[in-house]
Amino acid sequence: MFLHHAHGPLAHLWGKFVCLRHDTILSRIGASSKSGAIHRSLGRKSFVPDELRIVHRPEEIATRKWPGHWEGDLIKGASNRSCVGTLVERKTRFVVLCCMDGCTASDALEGFTRQMKKLPAFLRESPTYDRGTEMTCHVEQARQLNLDIWFADPYAPWQRGSNENTNGLLRQFLPKGMDLSGISQMQLNDIAKLLNGRPRQTLGWKTPEEVMAMELADAGLANRCT
Repeated sequence: MFLHHAHGPLAHLWGKFVCLRHDTILSRIGASSKSGAIHRSLGRKSFVPDELRIVHRPEEIATRKWPGHWEGDLIKGASNRSCVGTLVERKTRFVVLCCMDGCTASDALEGFTRQMKKLPAFLRESPTYDRGTEMTCHVEQARQLNLDIWFADPYAPWQRGSNENTNGLLRQFLPKGMDLSGISQMQLNDIAKLLNGRPRQTLGWKTPEEVMAMELADAGLANRCT
């Protein structure tokens, strides 16, 4: 992740850092060869190409006009050594959880791709992810699933608000500090079913499962995801 803007406790530390004189920084790290590493670090580019930034995402995705557009993320377990993939469909708020073997980019590729392949084609239009390094295999995921992938701006969780809200709800079942490596896909499916059965005010007090069922019925695919 990239520190474009520091907030909260980080703001104070960042302010102190930028006030240090350049020669003071260099003297603290010692050898001049390390200064090159600093410049390389500061100049490091994001793995997200400009054309995949959320600002270029079609307007109909932002307005939740059509189903098939998702928000995706990972929730981490104890010591960030295990994780679960989370996907939330933007129009219906339908949740899909993905068992992961680990927290690497290849693990995220396998987990998200495996679960999304189970969806009907019309529900595989696009996911929007944050910029965690676990998503560096996004090109291969887009190829395997034949969909578009978009990325939120750094430090802008509100751009994936449905996903962030769902991650908060998930902590009731998968609390912080828990080792998530022992959670099976079947157990995750049960948790997702509980979440998809909760009435939501934003859906007119219908459940995500009910709203998804209506979308599937309209597509002639009743009972495909529920």
